Amino acid sequence: MKSKTWMSVAFALILSAVAAPLWAHHGDAGRYDEALVTLNGSIVELQMINPHSIIVLDVPEAGGKMTRWQAEMGGPNALSRGFGWTRNTLKPGDKVTLIGRRVKSGAPYMNLTERAVVYMTASKKLLFRTANAELPPGVVAPEGMGAAPPPTPGPAGAAY
Repeated sequence: MKSKTWMSVAFALILSAVAAPLWAHHGDAGRYDEALVTLNGSIVELQMINPHSIIVLDVPEAGGKMTRWQAEMGGPNALSRGFGWTRNTLKPGDKVTLIGRRVKSGAPYMNLTERAVVYMTASKKLLFRTANAELPPGVVAPEGMGAAPPPTPGPAGAAY
């Protein structure tokens, strides 16, 4: 009887250790407004870090005040493979336009993983676009970069 209990406990511990990485990633349901926000600003920094790359930019507000925004994107590997991004794609001072979803708290933070677009403000050259985003008028997509690549199928054809 005791050996069955110990085996059950050992099985539960092994199962929880194997399943732990599945709990590590988070969803954003309810965290961001569904309405899209457009920001025009100057790049401060591009952080190509895991698990999410971050664009830091200064956005002028009414009255000349600058607000520092952060925009969360996918990881650096996805940006590199899907869009050719490197740490030098956005340089300090570059003028960019971001379209994405703002965090509901009202903080200067936005999500660029769904219905999102990033382009150079003056030239309207497209730098990034999620598969479900509409291109604004006049934005020019380089050949082969109309939208994000489809998700990579996982085991048994499941999409992640």
